[in-house]
Amino acid sequence: MKRHLLSAADLDRDDALLVLDTAAELAALTDRAVKKLPTLRGRTVVNLFFEDSTRTRISFEAAAKRLSADVINFSAKGSSVSKGESLKDTALTLEAMGADAVVIRHGASGAPHRLAHSGWIGGSVVNAGDGTHEHPTQALLDAFTMRRHLAGSVGDLAGRRVTIVGDVLHSRVARSNVLLLATLGAEVTLVAPPTLLPVGVESWPCATSYDLDAHLRDADAVMMLRVQRERMNAAFFPSAREYSRRYGLDGRRMALLPDHAIVMHPGPMNRGMEIAAEVADAPRSVIVEQVSNGVSVRMAVLYLLLGGAQLGAGETDPAAEA
Repeated sequence: MKRHLLSAADLDRDDALLVLDTAAELAALTDRAVKKLPTLRGRTVVNLFFEDSTRTRISFEAAAKRLSADVINFSAKGSSVSKGESLKDTALTLEAMGADAVVIRHGASGAPHRLAHSGWIGGSVVNAGDGTHEHPTQALLDAFTMRRHLAGSVGDLAGRRVTIVGDVLHSRVARSNVLLLATLGAEVTLVAPPTLLPVGVESWPCATSYDLDAHLRDADAVMMLRVQRERMNAAFFPSAREYSRRYGLDGRRMALLPDHAIVMHPGPMNRGMEIAAEVADAPRSVIVEQVSNGVSVRMAVLYLLLGGAQLGAGETDPAAEA
């Protein structure tokens, strides 16, 4: 593992499998009465969130606390940032407090890279979502979930077909998933209206399509993306009803999926728009499981960045430290 996790592209196949294998070991702790490990005792993890978040922030907080780290939650609202403090001055404040890792979510694409390479802080930086750019730990937890349901005994996603549907233009989740799943050998197809595919998507390691029904019968996993109305400043589709008719996953479309296929969503969901309630709550939906898997995956990321450099050499086993 490198010092930071800023992009899914930072992970080669071995790095990605190391994170996923470590997460699988750590997931076994969730069934125990005492879920904490002493691995990061004495380390400080700062959750630096400039955008609203529920799942990601709580997930990182739970992950750090289960590894016995001290956690500082920093929200831009109600802080000096709302008074005009710059990212640099905020970072210098965190460095003065002895932050060993900074988990940052920011509305500006590239902010985590700026923080990591500026020299303002000495600890590790984890990208928890930057603008419409990337969200690498979401891609890792999605791959972890797919691996549990689709990979079988070999633990491999090579050749699996994943269809990602919806607002790709504004989705940092889509970009990170395409990069990571391609690294793991999966075949990804992005399905969206032409207006919701980003410029340059043809250079991504995936296929694109405008026809959802054509790709459901051979999909191993279908991931619905939230329509991000708060990022839209133009009419990207005629109406919510028309979008749902063309690109929403309802009961009829779910019936087209193979019996083993799973339904995913990074959350939060617009029920009735990109996904029907009957689909979100169906047995083949793994949306709630994605949330629980997020804690294990983020534990693995923090463990490997801050405390598990020897894991690949067999000297440190997270389960053995329990």
